[in-house]
Amino acid sequence: MSTENEGTPDPAEQAAPSAPPTPPVPPKDAPQEAPQPASAPQPASAAQPTPAPQPVSQADEPTTVQAPVPAAPPAPEPPAAVAPAPAPAGGWPPPPPAVPAWGTPHPPVPEAPRRRTGGLVAAVLVASLVAGGIGGGIGYWAAERGDNGFSSTTVSSGQAPASFKRDPGTVAAVAAKALPSVVTIQAKSGAQEGEGGTGTGFVYDQEGHIVTNNHVVASAADGGTLSVTFSDGKTYDAEVVGRAEGYDVAVLKLKDAPKGLTPLPLGDSDKVAVGDSTIAIGAPFGLSNTVTTGIVSAKNRPVASGDGSGGSNSYMSALQTDASINPGNSGGPLLDASGAVIGINSAIQSTSGGFGQSQAGSIGLGFAIPVNQAKNVAQQLIRTGKPVYPVIGATVNMNEKGQGATIASQGTGGTASVTPDGPAAKAGLKAGDVITGFDDHQIDSGPTLISEIWTHKPGDSVKITYERDGKTATATVVLGERTGDS
Repeated sequence: MSTENEGTPDPAEQAAPSAPPTPPVPPKDAPQEAPQPASAPQPASAAQPTPAPQPVSQADEPTTVQAPVPAAPPAPEPPAAVAPAPAPAGGWPPPPPAVPAWGTPHPPVPEAPRRRTGGLVAAVLVASLVAGGIGGGIGYWAAERGDNGFSSTTVSSGQAPASFKRDPGTVAAVAAKALPSVVTIQAKSGAQEGEGGTGTGFVYDQEGHIVTNNHVVASAADGGTLSVTFSDGKTYDAEVVGRAEGYDVAVLKLKDAPKGLTPLPLGDSDKVAVGDSTIAIGAPFGLSNTVTTGIVSAKNRPVASGDGSGGSNSYMSALQTDASINPGNSGGPLLDASGAVIGINSAIQSTSGGFGQSQAGSIGLGFAIPVNQAKNVAQQLIRTGKPVYPVIGATVNMNEKGQGATIASQGTGGTASVTPDGPAAKAGLKAGDVITGFDDHQIDSGPTLISEIWTHKPGDSVKITYERDGKTATATVVLGERTGDS
């Protein structure tokens, strides 16, 4: 039922000159007892509807509006302008809709439901606005109470338990324990320009030895300066104890080592499994004490830094990880979930397809020297200052790939490709033989063969699979040794 006719208790006081004849006006209290038709024309008082009936004077008639426009009633006009408006029905029968209130043909009877629908739509819109207003009011009230300190629904970190501790094995716990033993290395050459770079290292022992990559300190090895900064900001001068270009490992020692150094524990890289969690700590692009995480993506990945053809290149049968490694991470530790070192971060894959020690940035292909190999090299450097390499005593082609490692027709400078009375010669290998297997690892190139050889020690016996004249054969080779970088 429309609310447009509510609040008109005295229809006898309103004139309706254009309305058809109507029955005599009932007593003034009759409109309150008789039902009001939904299609009756609207009186002026409908512009301001109220739930309770109130008297309406003739001066209010010009303000009569239709329900779809409740927000802005028109200004009062002279009585003549509204003379056609129909008189309120009260308890009368519904008047014929021949003459509307505005002097135009009255819409047919079915129009009334549309007017009610319009009123309903208006009511819905108003309800929505009111609901929004209530929400805004509540929000303002809550904000005002919060501003006054009466109440708050937030929980500050100060309400956390004071005894909160991170469980062992979480990244945060591992990082917190390892960071004091990881250092940022600043290397400057002895040249007038003072060229150098930034890398990472970690505490190897309590005597102040720091393990890092050779390429991190190479520029300062001859007449340059080295400084080491710990996570607490303390800086110490350092010197090179020994370098191994082929392994890309170097050992430094602090000149005035502080007491209480905590070496990082060394893990077992042979027991690492693909999918194990990894944590890398370093100073990518000079951002010291940066921690990144990932997994072991692959093992025994043959990697040659640079183009793999120069004598100063390094080779490794690397641990591959997707932990973010960037320039500056070099020499830093790759940790397992327990916080033990399983590798030394050394190289990343570039988008151009080559391996390198310093590329544009991480694409999720990082490579670390297995810690078992790095440990052997570090011990050699601390003892003698020089690296020792295992060898087979044969020169192999470094450019071919995919068919194995082919023993060259001649060695460097026209020497024999197979060292007389060397390990390969004693095993019966000859120039032209194609080595396709080293123990249980497949060999597809010369760099891959060297990477596998250097995971062993001099004196180790290894099985080599090779092809000669289309036939496959095997031989046992006892690895020899070479001291120093050639």
